[in-house]
Amino acid sequence: MLQTTLSVPLDVKPESASRLNSLITAFRKAEDARDDPTAVNFGRLIEGIPTLHFFSMSVFEDSAYDPIFILEINCDGAPEPFLQELDRLAGSELRDMLRCCKEPLDGNAQLYREVTDEGSSVPIVPYLKAMTQAPSVFHHGNRGLRRSRIIEEAALFRDVRAELDTPEDNPYFGSTVPEIHKRLRDQMTSKFPWLAKEPEPRISKAERLMDIARLVSFAAVVLIVLSLPGVIAALIFSKFVYITAVIILFFVISYLLYRMHEPLPNTGVTTNFKLMRVITQQIPILFLLLSYPIIAGVLWLLQIGLRHAFGVSSQWAAPVTEIIVLGNLGLFVVIPGLVLWLRTLELNDSSLYKASIDPDKVAEILEHEDWVSQNHMGSIVHVRPGVLRTLIARFGHRGLGLLLRVKATEGYLGSMRTVHFAHWAFLNNHSRLLFFSNFDQSWGSYLDDFIEKAHVGLTLAWGCGVGFPPTRFLIYDGASHGRLFKNWALASRTVSRFWVSAYPDLSVDQIERNFRIASGLRKKELSPEEANEWARDL
Repeated sequence: MLQTTLSVPLDVKPESASRLNSLITAFRKAEDARDDPTAVNFGRLIEGIPTLHFFSMSVFEDSAYDPIFILEINCDGAPEPFLQELDRLAGSELRDMLRCCKEPLDGNAQLYREVTDEGSSVPIVPYLKAMTQAPSVFHHGNRGLRRSRIIEEAALFRDVRAELDTPEDNPYFGSTVPEIHKRLRDQMTSKFPWLAKEPEPRISKAERLMDIARLVSFAAVVLIVLSLPGVIAALIFSKFVYITAVIILFFVISYLLYRMHEPLPNTGVTTNFKLMRVITQQIPILFLLLSYPIIAGVLWLLQIGLRHAFGVSSQWAAPVTEIIVLGNLGLFVVIPGLVLWLRTLELNDSSLYKASIDPDKVAEILEHEDWVSQNHMGSIVHVRPGVLRTLIARFGHRGLGLLLRVKATEGYLGSMRTVHFAHWAFLNNHSRLLFFSNFDQSWGSYLDDFIEKAHVGLTLAWGCGVGFPPTRFLIYDGASHGRLFKNWALASRTVSRFWVSAYPDLSVDQIERNFRIASGLRKKELSPEEANEWARDL
């Protein structure tokens, strides 16, 4: 993986929270060179940490928990080089911040003491690495582009524009696209010799195959687990009793779901997604394709083991294919039954129709936004309790994360073109859910983009949060309630006291545009179709 996303959550001593906020603010002011037009803003970190994409430090307050200090890291490659350079450049400042945090109660306590002792010069990298929290879901915009490549291709774009905008005796006027391509390539290759070299693949074949294999394996495991009640019942009961029970239960559960399918008053949002079609048609087909070889192998080994160990004839069991088909039939009870359980919980959930928003905190959040074309947000919400909700949250996030790795391969999050790096992570024994995002444009337009284009995924990822707008069958409604969702999300936000971007003037879309122009110039010749497509980005 060319890019890495992670966070380091550290519990804060309540009496030291204000001091920690002051230390972070002082660090930001020391690094901020906004008032000096000759300096690179946050240049010490940007130039000193060559793998940095985005980095933030935030303190989250919560009436039910002590404050929590979180470092968010988005970088190239493994996190160790990033942390080592961060320690070299800002080790003393970070030590002061760590002294405001609690000593861990686990095996990392000794590391904490070594790092925070007065006059200590022990590297902070082992401690930060030990406290690192892996994301449950993450997205890398412009996936597979290292920071150095993003900056090089941005410089190429600026030179290409300057070349094309030559005010006098412009040789490109009246030229055909192939002629423009040839002339530009000749001019740019001398300035950017890397254009003549084979580029690093954004996603290697091995990584692509591994992403697909993980998703398929996850789907197979989930479907096999869901089929086990049906397999067991098929072995216990006669075929007639089993099939009759499945048919009766399916219609009973379907009737109950139909009675519950209407949204709560004034909460319904029209969608083309049909959940019941997936439940009754697509999932059984996926089950047969993914789980047949595994279940067949397990049953075959079981029969051989019984025969050799106890002399039990394999004739006691129905043929393998028949058991698998009957187990698949059980999905028509198990999955609707789980949906019925979920819908019952949803109808009894409480939602925050008027989220508690602190105007002073909102004003402070706004002070740290819109200084450049990119922005940052951090949010922590409580997770609804219960066995089913816990399983849905964990497995839902796992499946969503694997799906994103397979689907989001061209730089964008579906049709959204504003997300650079984003991730969710569970904290405090999965009782809280953290969300960080680095995005283009303002916070309001960013959430509007999510609500309009990715409300299903957003509801799946965040619907387990306490006070989330009313959901229906896990993915309907929810984040589609724009005003309610925005207020709920705003109430969970914190101030981004320190945030740095390595390329603050580049949007996700512009980075992809630069990439396409560079890719075209790497080729000696383009076909007419390729040339016309390439010229649209000039």
